[in-house]
Amino acid sequence: MMKRIVIVGATSGIAKECARIWVKESPVDLTLVVRDVARAQPLIADLQVRSPHSKIEAIAVDFNDATAIHNIVEVVYHSRTIDNVLIAHGTLPDQVDCEKDLNLCKETLEINGVSPCLFAEAFAQVMQNQGKGNIAIIGSVAGDRGRKSNYIYGAAKGLVSRYAQGMQHRFADNRLKITLIKPGPTATPMTEKMRSKGMKMAPPDLVAKEIVEGIAKGKTVIYTPKKWQIIMLIIQHLPSFVFNKLNI
Repeated sequence: MMKRIVIVGATSGIAKECARIWVKESPVDLTLVVRDVARAQPLIADLQVRSPHSKIEAIAVDFNDATAIHNIVEVVYHSRTIDNVLIAHGTLPDQVDCEKDLNLCKETLEINGVSPCLFAEAFAQVMQNQGKGNIAIIGSVAGDRGRKSNYIYGAAKGLVSRYAQGMQHRFADNRLKITLIKPGPTATPMTEKMRSKGMKMAPPDLVAKEIVEGIAKGKTVIYTPKKWQIIMLIIQHLPSFVFNKLNI
């Protein structure tokens, strides 16, 4: 039987590359959960060319509607075993814009923090009876310590980190695995403004490769590129009198 994979936020840069790796490995039964099915059609066509024998479909949902999320997960599951779920959606608005606009601040916290957690919870409810599978959630290194340059986005990703840790504790005696993914800055459309200012970023295909490999190995936390685990360990342990002098 084909491996069954669900990708939430499938049109994001990292998610696309993960999908390409999965269909290249072997034919899969792939469900793309997106905001707009029409926008997903080019990706479906691309994946189908790469893997003609894969079964690929897209389904749309409001990512901020808890009831809609619950219902769509029930539809996707429909008593069929799911091997891997990748929750990959998010936005990266400007920190200063969020400070000035509380509605934008609220939206940023919800789409980057609350929404991924709701998807993870909904999939856990239907997958826990399988007694196996993996739910992988993309957080960010930004969630490891609040910094003035991106603390609103970082706070949302910090929520994802704590939620994933709690779910890992919950399923410690279950073969259902929860993987927390913490990418560093990655060259995707979401970070285009940052790249235009000359900031160097990791290529998304490298990040995706490390994510897919980490999920396959059953890792609980994936820093990618790997150097970010050391970088964030240092940043987390800097004393406040040093940290507060840094312009980061």
